[in-house]
Amino acid sequence: MSGAGKRFGVLEVFRDINLEVGSREVLAIIGPSGCGKTTLLRCIDGLIPLTEGHIQIEGELIAAPREGVAMVFQHFGLLPWKTVFHNVAYGLKLAGASRAEVEETVPRFINLVGLSGFEHYYPYQISGGMQQRCGLARALAVGPRVLLMDEPFGAVDAQTREILQFELLRIWEARPTTMVFVTHAIDEAILMGDRVMVLKGRPSGVHEIVTVDLPRPRSRATLAHPRFAELREHVWGTLMDDARRAEFEVNR
Repeated sequence: MSGAGKRFGVLEVFRDINLEVGSREVLAIIGPSGCGKTTLLRCIDGLIPLTEGHIQIEGELIAAPREGVAMVFQHFGLLPWKTVFHNVAYGLKLAGASRAEVEETVPRFINLVGLSGFEHYYPYQISGGMQQRCGLARALAVGPRVLLMDEPFGAVDAQTREILQFELLRIWEARPTTMVFVTHAIDEAILMGDRVMVLKGRPSGVHEIVTVDLPRPRSRATLAHPRFAELREHVWGTLMDDARRAEFEVNR
């Protein structure tokens, strides 16, 4: 990503973002509300165009969604008229997979995310956490080399969120892939990321990129590691003033 900027009319969301994400690296992006985290992720996915600069994935300029990149949305993004099985199969079918390939692949990923036995349930019949597992399985089933996650656990309760965090860590350890993970939660960013990119300002820009020097694999014990607390305090101290301003900001 080089010189990336985005504006909507007179509103400039972010500017001059320069970044390189390594193979199988997890980059967490954090910043105050309204700083453009989701917009940036959608630009990486090719869903919306940059106003300035460019984004490349595997040497290819991004102007539209491309093969090898999958996105998991905050609000699940499931098709309510399709079962768990057919929601997971959806991306494969769009990619032109044969019926035999779908029948062989989908059960593996349903099992990977812990949804075996729920293949024939519809989204309204399962919990929010299970819906998010289904969305994750759908993204993983297409074999992405880059996985984009937009606040993937933001719509579930705190207990479910923690369960899903460690499930995602388990899945990533089993199938490591490049991941860009947008979150509002500092603890989550540090737990998941190899690096944490802190966005600040209006328009936002890269204030700091923090290296998370915590060993992998990570577990609940990681949360009690002294270095985890140090990193959390560092990131929170960096964001605190902007977070307070965002909380009391009103539209005029």
